[in-house]
Amino acid sequence: MRSSHPRSAAVAALVASALATGLLAGSADAAEGAVSADPIRIHDIQGTTRISPLVGKQVADVQGIVTGVRTYGSRGFWMQDPDADDNDATSEGVFVFTSSVPTVAVGDAVKVSGLVGEYVPGGLASGNQSVTQISKPVVTVVSSGNTLPEAAAINEYTVPAEYAPAGDPAAAGSINGLALEPSRYALDFYEALEGMNVRIGTSRVVGATDPYAELWVTVKGWENTAKRGGTIYGSYESQNTGRLQIQQLAPLAQQPFPVANVGDKLTGTTEGPLDFNQFGGYTLVARTLGTVKAGTLAPEKTKAQAANELAVATYNVENLDPTDPQEKFDNLAKAVVENLASPDIVALEEIQDDNGAKNDGTVSAEQTLTKFTAAITAAGGPAYQWRTVNPENNKDGGEPGGNIRQVFLFNPARVSFTERAPGDAATATGVVKEQGKAALTHSPGRIDPANPAWADSRKPLAGEFVFRGKTVFVIANHFGSKGGDEGLTSIHQPPVRSSETKRLLQAQAVNGFVKELLAADKNANVIALGDINDFEFSATANALADGGALYPAIKSLPKAERYSYVYQGNAQVLDQILTSPAIKTFTYDSVHINAEFSAQNSDHDPQVLRFRP
Repeated sequence: MRSSHPRSAAVAALVASALATGLLAGSADAAEGAVSADPIRIHDIQGTTRISPLVGKQVADVQGIVTGVRTYGSRGFWMQDPDADDNDATSEGVFVFTSSVPTVAVGDAVKVSGLVGEYVPGGLASGNQSVTQISKPVVTVVSSGNTLPEAAAINEYTVPAEYAPAGDPAAAGSINGLALEPSRYALDFYEALEGMNVRIGTSRVVGATDPYAELWVTVKGWENTAKRGGTIYGSYESQNTGRLQIQQLAPLAQQPFPVANVGDKLTGTTEGPLDFNQFGGYTLVARTLGTVKAGTLAPEKTKAQAANELAVATYNVENLDPTDPQEKFDNLAKAVVENLASPDIVALEEIQDDNGAKNDGTVSAEQTLTKFTAAITAAGGPAYQWRTVNPENNKDGGEPGGNIRQVFLFNPARVSFTERAPGDAATATGVVKEQGKAALTHSPGRIDPANPAWADSRKPLAGEFVFRGKTVFVIANHFGSKGGDEGLTSIHQPPVRSSETKRLLQAQAVNGFVKELLAADKNANVIALGDINDFEFSATANALADGGALYPAIKSLPKAERYSYVYQGNAQVLDQILTSPAIKTFTYDSVHINAEFSAQNSDHDPQVLRFRP
């Protein structure tokens, strides 16, 4: 299991801070007013909003049946009141944070006294929702072997079609203070079940088992279905309400977590407490885990290009460096040859320097590329040559010391590279007109490296190629990551996507450069490609395409096939190839070989475009 961030012992202080900054709804007055002579029940603690009306208060002898015990990570147990109230908005379950290994067992009837708090996984700055909990508990076991409260069903009939309410403008877009409407909004539905015993029936896997022993299913088999079994994230309004993360309560040493790929089925009943964590939001932590029934999904293979077709590909090889196992090099090489059919030009992202993350000033990637191209040849592929521009040390983001950069591989038997005063890390390539045609001043060269848009980010690599007598300009990109963006389950609705600002500036810079090429020659063959780190419907993609300079070729695919990455059960576009207007006819393929599978050589699927210049 991924090690959970330890829950703060000073949870009351954390909540007080949150209340002071307006990030969490509620008030001390409300908590004071909640004290009464009646025994406190779990639904009194949970209340009808995301924040407990008793936050920061001591409670005594709260009763419930233990429905799940977690002995690792964030240690504690869930308990549930078997005598529910008649309000669907109030959860009957709650997490009791013990810090040490709990001494209770499933089926125990307990009385708990302790401090009510709201724990925010990932911290307040994450924008994540909070988990209502009781900490510093004094626990009394009243009896054992009790029947558990019936599990609430999570399925296509119970989960609403609308994802989330709009945040309160007066509370910086937060939904914390809004009354829960579990019959109207999916996020409210899940929140109203927080801490309760829930179950799903047979469900399709939409996110493969990851290294942290978790997978994603959808309880809505028909919701934005991808052609190969996933769930498409096709717009900011298509959050996919049926997605649910699955973990297990049993330690891995005791019970290995099943290996599943997208399109497999998690069959039978999966049942356990509904938790919330920073790595995906609402999570069914299974006390009883269904059985994985394998599907028939296999890695795709694209068609080989015809003799008069130029095949151009992009592939993020995920921090490749010589210290990686030879197996990774061999598997990536095999993918280039067998799955991508040995494209004529391959733009690689995340090629690290010759000693990887060792932070000693090394910037050359000669050894990395020698090892990779040798593996491709050994796999039966062409003897690729490469062109790149080494970055300045630790100036392009990514893993410290790794110095990731974009690289062109090209097959010299099919295409030639036009050398024009190769640039260095700080030198900008430009556009000139030669005999009525566009040309680069530096090839390979970097686009506008001094532009603040590229601070701590990868600068675009531009190169000039010739195929069958025709010039083709290729721009390899790796835009800024989505790090810092809030998740779809954020307390802010819509979530804050702060990383977009930088990518928008980057897209504008690349678009401006393409327009310079087109101003010199309106019929120039220009391809911009790479890990754009943004969706085909995003402001980033729109800025790249501005003025008709480029067309996101992935839009030529049916919507059910538009994805290159799977994140939290959403199949989505991050990697793209965009074409200039002269490239009117092409064949596009998002080659699904990684993102849908538990065994991955990279977390990205490569993209291939074939056309006749």
